Amino acid sequence: MGKKRRGKQEINSLTKKQKKHLKEFGEQHPFYDNVPDRPENTQILRLPDSPQRPEPDSEEDGDEEQQSAYQKLLSTMIQGADDNSEDEESDDEDDEEEVEIGESEEEEEEEEEEEGDLEEEEGKTPDDSQNKEHPEKTKGDIKENKEVEMEGEFTDKNEAAFSLETNLPVEGEENIGEKEEEDMLVKHHEIELSEEEVAQIAQGSKIKTQVKWPKLGTLQCVRPLERFRALGQPSSAPLPTIHKNLEANWRLLNQPFAPEGGAVKDITDLQNELLGLMGTYRDVHFANSSPLKEAKEVRSAYCLHVLNHVLKANTRVLKNNAKLKETKDVHEEFRDQGITRPKALILVPTRDGALRVVQTFITLLEPKDKKMDVSNKKRFKEEYGEKPDDRPPNLFRPDDYNAVFSGNVDDHFRIGLSIMKRSMRLYSPFYSSDIIIASPLGLRTILGTDGEKKRDFDFLSSIELLIVDQADVLLMQNWEHLLHALKHMNLQPLDSHGVNFSRVRMWNLNNWAANYRQTLVFSSIQEPQITNILTKYCHNYRGQVCSKTIPKVGSICQVLVQLPHVFQMFHSDSFKDHDARFQYFVDKILPQYRDSVMSHTFIYVPSYFDFVRLRNYMKKEDISFASISEYSQKSEVTRARYYFQKGQKSFMLFSERFHFYKRYTIKGIHNLIFYGLPTYPHFYSEVCNMLQAGVREGSDFASFTCTALYSKYDMHRLAAITGADRTAQMLQSNKTVHLFITGEEKKT
Repeated sequence: MGKKRRGKQEINSLTKKQKKHLKEFGEQHPFYDNVPDRPENTQILRLPDSPQRPEPDSEEDGDEEQQSAYQKLLSTMIQGADDNSEDEESDDEDDEEEVEIGESEEEEEEEEEEEGDLEEEEGKTPDDSQNKEHPEKTKGDIKENKEVEMEGEFTDKNEAAFSLETNLPVEGEENIGEKEEEDMLVKHHEIELSEEEVAQIAQGSKIKTQVKWPKLGTLQCVRPLERFRALGQPSSAPLPTIHKNLEANWRLLNQPFAPEGGAVKDITDLQNELLGLMGTYRDVHFANSSPLKEAKEVRSAYCLHVLNHVLKANTRVLKNNAKLKETKDVHEEFRDQGITRPKALILVPTRDGALRVVQTFITLLEPKDKKMDVSNKKRFKEEYGEKPDDRPPNLFRPDDYNAVFSGNVDDHFRIGLSIMKRSMRLYSPFYSSDIIIASPLGLRTILGTDGEKKRDFDFLSSIELLIVDQADVLLMQNWEHLLHALKHMNLQPLDSHGVNFSRVRMWNLNNWAANYRQTLVFSSIQEPQITNILTKYCHNYRGQVCSKTIPKVGSICQVLVQLPHVFQMFHSDSFKDHDARFQYFVDKILPQYRDSVMSHTFIYVPSYFDFVRLRNYMKKEDISFASISEYSQKSEVTRARYYFQKGQKSFMLFSERFHFYKRYTIKGIHNLIFYGLPTYPHFYSEVCNMLQAGVREGSDFASFTCTALYSKYDMHRLAAITGADRTAQMLQSNKTVHLFITGEEKKT
């Protein structure tokens, strides 16, 4: 009797309950198994790999395929079958129940295949066919490809050349780091913290000191642990040891922005102090990085620090790879890595900023005699280089505006860089990258939020260097995106990502990476929200250093209009007490300008939250006003400017972000109210000088007024506008109203 016929007899002998169980679960209940006395060899039947079935020409052909598939499944369930019996041809007759079972099983397989195709469609690469033919490829490889394509990146053919796991040091690098135990990087990483010290850092108790350096100015230093000494004079923080690959070019930091035909300057005093301070691996906040002066020097300095850090760390890993390869029986542990490879994260506001960082990297790494091998350089120039549409219109704009908004100003980007043996790979997958350059918005879209299925933040788990450049510009974009990225720094990863845990440092495994991370923040202004980054999100065991530069002469001296400036102080319980400011404005300030004589009143509002609140209030009170914000359409802006200049609208609500991004000159201002002091001190003088626009020659400026509101929490902004000495006098005075006059009659 053939297997097919014998299988049918077995089915006919089953009870209705047994058939139902067979249909639902594909096998009989274990209770009915016929267990032989002696164990038999298990028979393994290998089925073909889900071949694509051609559409059946008729129902009979489809039934025949389904019958054979079901019989193969049934033959594996029937115990006591004769292994030596010969196979016979299957019959065309089949039970309806068998057909239904076969159809349900194939439908489930088709649904699983379709779901898999949909999941892999986005990350499909030319190598997908090879992945199907070679099932030995791990799921991690497929997942990595999907992540790469999701981020707009692609797999490079030279990926193996940039792998830390398989590479060894090149000739001449074997002896690099013979004195690495004296290097500050090694010292910083090999410090072992106790659980009590980690808890002490988390409590926030800090020892405060202050020191003054020639270029960086007054430095406020805090450290959480007593066993690490306080920062002294510049001699106590010498230049760090420079990696061999950077020795030839590191003193040419200023070459990228040297004038054409001019001599290249050597390293500046500011760069010298910054590099020495960065080399101590303390957190640093330098708040005097002007886009017109210090910004270029600062960028070159932190680029050198990042490259020096990455090259030293990679060289150490490659040396240890060689030691392990030479002696396989070595019991010594080489804990020289994090859980994931990315070591440095650089946050910049625009693509042009990322372009300048990469150009600086190439300048520092490129040998003198030959060009550096940079993968995907053409694509990078196309996506990050300046386009004709990026150039601003031929309108007059201040120099600082042209410096900030030059080049490609797109703020949604992220790119990975891997560096190996004087070669650089752009667009490397994040988990194969040494450095990640991104904008906060670019990171936000991949980090996601709670509840989202597609989100990833494991690549930030082992970041050792965090650089936040142009933090003041990021403040004008969307500060929440930056805070969201900081909240996901150095978290315990959800996946191992194929790491060799025997090479992972213990403080990474203990989830103490945040205590070893160095954070460098650069901005052109001193702002509490920027300072709060180091206070709330930075827990470096070596402490923090913040520069405190208070200008002796404020921006009010740049006001050219003869104008009385009235500074009125109101009581506030906290920095975020918006209600107190709003109530003071509504009760004390606004009634003075409701008269028709006080028309042409311009209200400058730094916060968009306050802007919306004032706009709603003025609509409710039926006040004649126009408004311009960063969200206004071009037609709305034109209409509002026209109505205000002609006097058809008595008030103009004006947001600070619109001024930051556009720098329009508003004509027709007679009365100026600063609802809050500007974030940038030079914005105060720029807005005050707008009173000159649209005024005929010989007009009387005596009727013009300027009123500014401030609280005790605005002292940093007030000092930048009025100067340090005048601010000190205002604080010591019992008066809440202070008058300054600018223009021809300079009286105070």
